[in-house]
Formats: sequence, C-alpha cells, structure tokens
Amino acid sequence: MKYYLIAGEASGDLHGSNLIKELKKLDASANIRCWGGDLMQHTGAKLVKHYRSLAFMGFAEVVMNLRTIFKNLAFCKEDITEFQPDVLVLIDYPGFNLRIAEWAKQQGIKVVYYISPQVWAWKENRVKKMKKCIDKMLVILPFEKDYYKTRWNWEVEYVGHPLVEVINDYKLNNNIPDNDKKNQPIIALLPGSRKQEILKKLPVMLQVSKSFPQYQFVVAQAPGQEDEFYKSMLQPYSNISLVKNNTYHLLLRSTAALVTSGTATLETALFGVPEVVCYKGSSISYQIAKRLLTIKYISLVNLIMDKFVVKELIQNELTVENLQKELALILTDNQRIAEIKTDYAALKKLLSQGGDASAKAAKSIYDFTIL
Repeated sequence: MKYYLIAGEASGDLHGSNLIKELKKLDASANIRCWGGDLMQHTGAKLVKHYRSLAFMGFAEVVMNLRTIFKNLAFCKEDITEFQPDVLVLIDYPGFNLRIAEWAKQQGIKVVYYISPQVWAWKENRVKKMKKCIDKMLVILPFEKDYYKTRWNWEVEYVGHPLVEVINDYKLNNNIPDNDKKNQPIIALLPGSRKQEILKKLPVMLQVSKSFPQYQFVVAQAPGQEDEFYKSMLQPYSNISLVKNNTYHLLLRSTAALVTSGTATLETALFGVPEVVCYKGSSISYQIAKRLLTIKYISLVNLIMDKFVVKELIQNELTVENLQKELALILTDNQRIAEIKTDYAALKKLLSQGGDASAKAAKSIYDFTIL
C-alpha cells in the first residue's frame, strides 16, 4: 500500500521513523513518501521536503514567512495528488497538517492523525473541524482520550507515548563508559531546534556556566542546525562543548539539564535527569500566547502529571540570576532531587500504559487502511 506521512519538526521525524519501521513489518511492500527528516529518510521512505525548511516558531515568525508556508501547502497538495496514497498520516505539526487534512478529506483520501495537536491548551475551537476531516485520531498523552470523549464526544485511540520505548531501548543498548564517570559532572544544555528559540535562550544558559566551574557544560546541537551557527555564541566559554546527533548519550551522562520547553523536557525526565525548563520567545509572540493559552504549565512533564514537578522559567523570569538559583537547587538540594526522581518514575508508569506506541499506532493505521 501507499502511505504519505508529514512531520514538520525533529520530534516528528523521530516518531515518524519508528512508525515507518513498524509499518514495514506489517506491510513488506509499503511504498512510503514523506515530509520529515534524516531519520524518516533512513528508514527507506522517499523524503520530499526536510523539516528544516518548514519550522517557524511563534506568531510573528509565522506571519513573516506566510509566503513560504503557502507555497509549501500548494506543493504538498500537488505531490499528494500525484502520489495518490491509500492513507495520509499526519504527525503533530498542526498549523500545516490541519490545513492538509481538510483538503485531503475533500479529495476522498483517508486521514489519520498521529500525535494530537495540543487543542486542550489553546485553539480549542479547532476540534470541530478536526472531527470532520480526521478519520482516525491516535493520541499519545493519557488525559487526551478522556478529554476528547468527555468534552467533544469523539472516540480517539490512546497508543501510549513513543518516547518511552525509544528511551528504554537506548538505555538498554548504551552504557556510560568507565572513563566518563571519572570526568567532571556534566550539565546538559538543550536550547531547542529552531534558530529563533536558540538565539533567545542559549546565551542565558551559557552565562550561567560561569557560576558552576566544577561542572562541564555541554550544548546539544539541533539536528537541523550547522556548527557555524553555534560558534560565535560558544567562543567566549572555555568550559563549554558542543555535541551533534548525540543528545541521548549526553542525557545519559548528565547530572542536570537546562531545557527549552517542548518534547525535550519529557525526554530529559525519562532519562531521570533533574531539569529546569526554559522558555523565551519574541515579545509579540509571547503576549499573544499568554492571552490564548488555557493551561497551568508549559512543560509536558508538569502538564501530564498535572502538578509542579520541574521549575519553569518563562519569558522575563528566564534570567541568569533565576537560572543560577534553580540549577543550584537541583544540584545540591537532596530532598528536591528525590522528589523529582519520584515524580519521574510516576510519569514513566503513566506514559507506559498504552503499550508499545509505534507498533500499536502502525497496527491501527494498517488495519484502518485495508478496510
């Protein structure tokens, strides 16, 4: 069968690649075309467009790039029409994917959405349109199934969170080398994947390193960014290094982490690393978001647990002084560290209830497609 997958970010590329692997186990002759990244391409899917050319952060940035976005939408529709897939699988990336879903439904194409847009946080009115144009919704957060059923009378399928299996497999197959244990303890810096967010947050994270000379600070380079982009920011700091395509190994070795809001907060928690969550956007984007968001927290860790687990420093709160204070707490306060570890264990248990997410999602998509 013919599958067309669309992912617009690094996390979608990861989950899309694991989904493709599972689809190929069920359908050996699967013909898969995708928008995504290197990981999806390496599974054997035909990559049409890389997410590097799709990722725009914040309201102001989206407005400035509207022409490019509309060109991408038009090209995507043409490509899908030419390919004639048996099913269209949309992975997160709602600003783009929901527009494609509406169009595809009108063309009579089966539409599956894997990893729900966060409509429970904002833009809740999207759900009415989603119900009309999405044939099957696969959700990865435990509270989403009840949210859609109770609030919208929409039966969706909870498949578990794909990061649980990804990180479990990684930890099973990778150990910390003995010589690593003798080195300086490491603080991981995960400033995000898009240029705009890295430029806002990484300089603050870097300045904090001056107060912790006994630690080695390591920046996780985003898959879609070049080495040169980081060089000028890192140049003044002798105790800071950069790792590329090795974020999980970095987290495996880290004592603590400073992490931008998003999927990385959940990855850090599943590795058991105490963290401080950092968010800073453009003033315009932040003011708009502040008025639209209906949630108590911005990090997935706190949202899923529905309580304060990790500290969030948002916008004007993200200062060098505040970050120094919070980092010191998760490095030296044993009670605080123990509380975080206990909550992390409960989080992992909650996210594992759906089973092997990628395999379960692939089976659901395959069964739906052959109907």
